[in-house]
Amino acid sequence: PYQQIDDTGARVNGVNYYTQILCNPYYTAYFTVPNKNRENVLDVLLCGKEKTYCFTDEAYNLMKTFNVSQSWMEKLSSFKNKIFSDEEMRRKLDCVFSLNGYKTTKKKVLEACAIAAYHQSKDIPVVTTLLSDDARQFRQIAYHHALCWIHDGRNYKKLRPIVPYHKEKLKAFLNSYWNFYGELSKFRIKPDSEVAEQLSVKFDQLFSTKTGYEQLDERIAKTKENKEQLLKVLVLPEVPLHNNAAELAARAKVRKRDVSLQTITEEGTKANDTFMTIVQTAKKLGVSAYQYICDRVGGTFGMPSLAQLIGEKSSISRN
Repeated sequence: PYQQIDDTGARVNGVNYYTQILCNPYYTAYFTVPNKNRENVLDVLLCGKEKTYCFTDEAYNLMKTFNVSQSWMEKLSSFKNKIFSDEEMRRKLDCVFSLNGYKTTKKKVLEACAIAAYHQSKDIPVVTTLLSDDARQFRQIAYHHALCWIHDGRNYKKLRPIVPYHKEKLKAFLNSYWNFYGELSKFRIKPDSEVAEQLSVKFDQLFSTKTGYEQLDERIAKTKENKEQLLKVLVLPEVPLHNNAAELAARAKVRKRDVSLQTITEEGTKANDTFMTIVQTAKKLGVSAYQYICDRVGGTFGMPSLAQLIGEKSSISRN
């Protein structure tokens, strides 16, 4: 019902890359890509399918969200309801924006149209609920975007008050913060619509607090801006409050990087991602990764595929 995502750094032949980690309770998958932007995230979610772009109403609404000016949107109106391949889209935009001009605006248009096309996909399962930290590249990808409370809480730990009064205010607020987190955890176990309304009101009250400690008040206001994403659990109780599963998967990648340092070729990078995916997914499914790899490489095929086990466990969970 939901997917979790995170990323971490990677090295490919001396160049900085990024590994995107996509997971849920039944699998963990690794994808090493050259950049961390929305288009690369979509490439991961497209499951190897070719990316397309469409100028639907949703695409134009996303352009507004991404602050594309009205004048540019009017110039793009002639493309409304049209679908383009990656090559066609870039050629069209080069004509509208000039070959090397308005790169930021062009990027926003590409992202908006790619997201709109992804949401219309029929031949792959579209991710409707995504849990992540608040990194920009994860925003607007899914209809339901949940944010990690643990990641948000770390922002308060970055505050380093010197004045004793400020220290007391920070400590008192963090006690209230984690008490509220505890209430959300209880709600997940036993959802109730009336309690959901009460927690929504309590969120507004807690994150409207004014302490007189300027940096803390600014941080509180930023948390309040993310109310919808942080309280996604009130409408989708199955979604975790934290992104620990994806972060732990990212740490596994970091440990591997500490040993291997980097990959050299594209094939080696894909092999590295593949074996990381097999090992971490097998662990979640209670399967010996060593025995599974021996079964496949040896051509025995006596063990069920990981994909089959994922499907079976997912079906049991839904029932």
